[in-house]
This record gives sequence, structure tokens and C-alpha cells, in this order.
Amino acid sequence: MSAALLRRGLELLEPPGQGKAVPGARRGRDGARAAGAARRRKRAPEPGRNKATVKGRVVKSAIEEYHKKKPVDHLRENLQYMLKGRLVADKAITEQVLAQNRGRKSKDQPPEKAEKKKPEGTVFTEEDFRKFEREYFGIP
Repeated sequence: MSAALLRRGLELLEPPGQGKAVPGARRGRDGARAAGAARRRKRAPEPGRNKATVKGRVVKSAIEEYHKKKPVDHLRENLQYMLKGRLVADKAITEQVLAQNRGRKSKDQPPEKAEKKKPEGTVFTEEDFRKFEREYFGIP
């Protein structure tokens, strides 16, 4: 955001009755040239330690860094957390939740379960077959 836009926004927020300052007196510079010169002015280097030297630098152990970044196994804690709560939801409610989360496309629908057909038993008994044999083939 530019300084001019910021000033306009602050002027809108000023309580009514306060007079505006003269634009030249508010800046304290000679216009646009002074502002550009201030931007171009190089910042003076701060006195501090020279980062190109190794004096005062702490050597990090590669083994310690490896142990810090090594992945932690949370399986045991997660299993204890999961087994702690034994609340089992009602079957109808779980089916309803699964149906709501399922998409409407046919590929999202579960395959329909075909009902198993019971093997059809015969209505004839063994005695009826013997009787039929005797009558049809003439076997006594």
C-alpha cells in the first residue's frame, strides 16, 4: 500500500474538527526528489560478528541431528487410544452415515448382493420313485 493511500485512509478516520496540516510541512522534504534519494540511500552495515568466520560457531553433531529428525512410532499409543473407547454404534446408524458419504454415481454404489438360492428339493420321495419304476418299467 502506498503512503498516499495510507494517509488518505488515516484522514478519513480522524475525528471531525481537526484541521489538515499543510502538505509541504507534513513531509519535511523538498518533494519527490528527496523521497527518491532517501530510497536510494544505502543502509550502513551494522557492526556485528562476521558470518564468514567460524569463531564462536557451535558444531552440531550429525548423530544428534539424525535422532532429532528420526520418525517416532506412535502405534502403541494410538492402539491404546482406539481400544480405550468401546462404544459401538448401531448398525442402522452406520449404514445411514455410509450412505450419506457415498456418491450418487453408480461406481460409488456398493455391488448389490444377490440372494443365495436354496437348492430346490424334490417333492417326490424315494418311495414315489420306486412306485414309478414299477409302473413304468414293469419291474416287480
